[in-house]
Amino acid sequence: MSYRTVAAACPHDCPDTCAIRVTVENDRAIRIQGDPDHPTTHGALCTKVSRYTERTYSPDRVLHPLKRVGAKGSGQFERVSWDEALADIAARLREIAARAPEAILPYSYAGTMGLLQGESMAMRFFHKLGASLLDRTICASAGGEALTATYGGKVGMHVEHFAESRLIVIWGSNSIASNLHFWTFANAARREGAKLVCIDPRKTETADKCHQHIALLPGTDGALALGLMRELIVNDWLDHDYIERHTEGWPALRERAMAWTPERTAETCGIAADEVRGLARDYGTTKPAAIRLNYGMQRVRGGGNAVRLIAILPCLTGAWRHRAGGLLLSSSGWFRADKAALQQPQLLAGRRPRTINMSTIGDDLLRDGSAAFGPKLEALVVYNSNPVAVAPESPKVVKGFRRDDLFTVVLEHFMTDTADHADYVLPATTQLEHLDVHTSYGHTYVLINEPAIAPVGEARPNTQIFRELAQRLGFDEACFRDDDEAIARQAFGATLDFGELREKRWIKLPLPEAPFADGGFPTASGRCMIDAPGHGVPDHVPNYESASSAPELARRYPLAMISPPARNFLNSSFVNVQSLRDIEGEPVLEIHADDAQVRGIEGGELVRVFNDRGEYWCKAVISKRARPGVVNGLGIWWRKLGARGTNVNELTHQRLTDLGRAPSFYDCLVDVSRG
Repeated sequence: MSYRTVAAACPHDCPDTCAIRVTVENDRAIRIQGDPDHPTTHGALCTKVSRYTERTYSPDRVLHPLKRVGAKGSGQFERVSWDEALADIAARLREIAARAPEAILPYSYAGTMGLLQGESMAMRFFHKLGASLLDRTICASAGGEALTATYGGKVGMHVEHFAESRLIVIWGSNSIASNLHFWTFANAARREGAKLVCIDPRKTETADKCHQHIALLPGTDGALALGLMRELIVNDWLDHDYIERHTEGWPALRERAMAWTPERTAETCGIAADEVRGLARDYGTTKPAAIRLNYGMQRVRGGGNAVRLIAILPCLTGAWRHRAGGLLLSSSGWFRADKAALQQPQLLAGRRPRTINMSTIGDDLLRDGSAAFGPKLEALVVYNSNPVAVAPESPKVVKGFRRDDLFTVVLEHFMTDTADHADYVLPATTQLEHLDVHTSYGHTYVLINEPAIAPVGEARPNTQIFRELAQRLGFDEACFRDDDEAIARQAFGATLDFGELREKRWIKLPLPEAPFADGGFPTASGRCMIDAPGHGVPDHVPNYESASSAPELARRYPLAMISPPARNFLNSSFVNVQSLRDIEGEPVLEIHADDAQVRGIEGGELVRVFNDRGEYWCKAVISKRARPGVVNGLGIWWRKLGARGTNVNELTHQRLTDLGRAPSFYDCLVDVSRG
């Protein structure tokens, strides 16, 4: 028998970006394990990725090109050859592009976070074609724009240094489920006496392990941050020197924060005034104190302002002076990948296509052509995403995907909800079958992913599929002849030695241990921008759907709903892995006993969750994980696996956040009734 070990990296939308070792026996992957030598992975993988061979070798895997022969959504397809599929797809795109190239839209996100299989050859293809651009906002753009406005980039602490913190505030993150390796460092700090505080509307598995859980109402994080600021001010728990030298705009925010008494904050957030006072005391008097902020809390109308307010807190106390103090939301801004080399924007040749927001795809697929909108969308090429399941207000998304005059191509591993609506489904390789290079938004290492096995069946890498489409369309620029290794070498240009990366498997970025100990934020002034150009001074922005903003709506739909991912899924990925689905069981709605009692819900029965946009049927679970007035619709299940062919996004809306043009998934009022 022949054994070998191959260096890989987890491709999924998770801050951990784990280093992986793949054991291959006779050209078949037989074992996936975390690389014990990698400083943040330290040999451990989550339950999901540790079963990755189940994904690659699944009997449900799409292994050949498929052409639709039934109605859209019926899942009726026939096998065709690559030549037939690519020839027809190229002909259809050529015909549309000759009339209105912007009628073609790529739709992709983070099904892989790789620099190659994500947006390299794909973007070259769409730039040359002149297709509409996609605003990729569905997960993190509110927080990303907020952090950039405040700090100058998506930058923060080194995750390893949380192990040395004395207070860790885990804000909007179920780290045990979605950021496992951060949790390892937080747990190490706890063993050394650090206090851990979890801020989350849901009593998550992470909250169970923390010393304190503050269960605020969805969308009130900015109010809590302002209330904390007031307590820092009145008790003089401020680092005046740091504020003076390294921030800009504090007086205006100071005045605003003084209006947020503990009582006002508590009433807005649905918590106790003493919780505000106690957290402020802990944060203001404990050194070093660190905040692990995550993206759940920015999926509301005021998510961007809330992130800005929270990001300012460590500047007020001087927490950044310590390497174990400060804040981490994203580290992705530290990486200097050469986006232009990867995507070749000069192929646009002076054209300026419109931009379509992926979060409003439900509305945009149903729009007619107009002077304001541009041409009606006629073709959609979906890769690394499952919009029929994950995009908000899915009744409209489904209606758009079922248009008979919409030509849809989906690159996929499995027959997802979106693939069911395609005209062609093209089999894509999994992470074990292709080359890629990865950065991270949770640590500061560049990693390589070597192909461990040959493509299964007739699967091809995304890069190869778009390379071959370019050839069939007659695109003759040299960049379309770059193979994957050539693209990988272009990813960082001269700033990173690809040969060294291949040899070492990962390379740590050369960054200061305490990056902002003496200021030096990557803003124009080098200061934390409290009063940021184009954004002003941040404030609490209430939810679109709340008693304060929409009292009549709140009377009809008195429950706020959030839809965090189920522990064993990652967005809609892994839903089809049988062993993981067996653990989750079925779609559920967590509801507090008080809210269940007044509705006659006993638990375990099928319930109807509804609002003006639609209805969703799932099993009710009476649970202490739900606070009064808030229900938790765990997702994101594929629609076709739901009780009545829907999922939680039947209820969400397409209104966007204050910053970043992102969806407001957790800004959603509903009611619940017995089935």
